[in-house]
Order: sequence, then structure tokens, then C-alpha cells
Amino acid sequence: MGSYIPATREERQKMLESIGLTSMDQLYSIVPEEALLKELNIPEGMSELEVGKKVAAMAGENKQFRSIFRGAGAYHHYIPSIVKTVTSKEEFVTAYTPYQAEISQGVLQSIFEYQTQVCELTGMDVSNASVYDGAVAAAEAVLMCQERKRSTVVVSGAADPQTIQVIQTYCGSRDVPVVVIPLLTAPPTWKR
Repeated sequence: MGSYIPATREERQKMLESIGLTSMDQLYSIVPEEALLKELNIPEGMSELEVGKKVAAMAGENKQFRSIFRGAGAYHHYIPSIVKTVTSKEEFVTAYTPYQAEISQGVLQSIFEYQTQVCELTGMDVSNASVYDGAVAAAEAVLMCQERKRSTVVVSGAADPQTIQVIQTYCGSRDVPVVVIPLLTAPPTWKR
């Protein structure tokens, strides 16, 4: 690849003159002297292999923990090598998005498997699965009930907090009240 030269020296000088300046430094005259970068201290270039080794050495300084308790998928787990082969099949790629983040999460595969099983169980030619995750499915279910003249949504406090937030967001746009039933802190005492 050749060097990219946006304008020749003469062209740059003409541009400066057209705005009443004689040098590039005049463009930065408003910047305090101590904030100006006089000289770049850039090391010599490296090959791809050299950069790889350097970055690997830097990464080797990170502390790795045997157990990670952050949750939300941020933990060491085994992914069989077949997963990459299966998820790169064209059956799982749609025009929905060019990068298909859902493939890496397994969502498209699970939707495909669900649709296949429904068709096998019912004998239908086609099955639809229009939602990508549980939170959206819960919110859609709530709206289905609301359309049947239900006026208030009641959600267990044991539900995933993000699911509750999605339900509240969906219902908030339609002025549907959401009541979250708090968790019991002690077991209930049942009387006969």
C-alpha cells in the first residue's frame, strides 16, 4: 500500500493563504505552548509476530483467578470446538444484522432448535419464534394479557431484575401499572 498524501505542500500553502495564514503553526496559536506536542516519541515499527509476542507478554502480567463470581456469563467455561462449525452454518444467519452477535450467544441456534421441534411435534411446515430472549418474551406475554382487558400486571420479585425492568419499560409506554410482589424473608405460616 502506498503512502496517502491528501495534499501537496503547495496545495496546503494555498489553503493557508486563502484563510489569511502563512504556516500550520498559526492554526494552533490559541493552544498554550505547554500543551503543544513538539516531538513524537514513537518506537520503531514491529512485525505482526513481534507485536503478538509483546501483547502476549503484557497479557501474561494479568492475574488470573480460578473462580470468578461476577456472573452474567463472565466465567471460564468449556465451549466444544464443534460450536464454531455449527454456528457458522448459513441456516443460522439471517439478514437481521451483518455481525450476528446472537450466534455467539447461541440464541439463534436455540430458536432454530425450538422451531424444528415444534414442527416435528405438530406436523406443521413452519414454526415462528419471534423473541430473542426471556425478558422480551415476558414483556410480550404481559402485553398479550393486557390486551385482554387486564388492568394491572403483577410480577414476582423473584424474577430476574432485568426481566422486571423490561416489563416495566414495556408497560410504562402504555400506562399499564406494574406491581412487583416482594420476596418473603421468612417462610409463610400456613394455618389449617
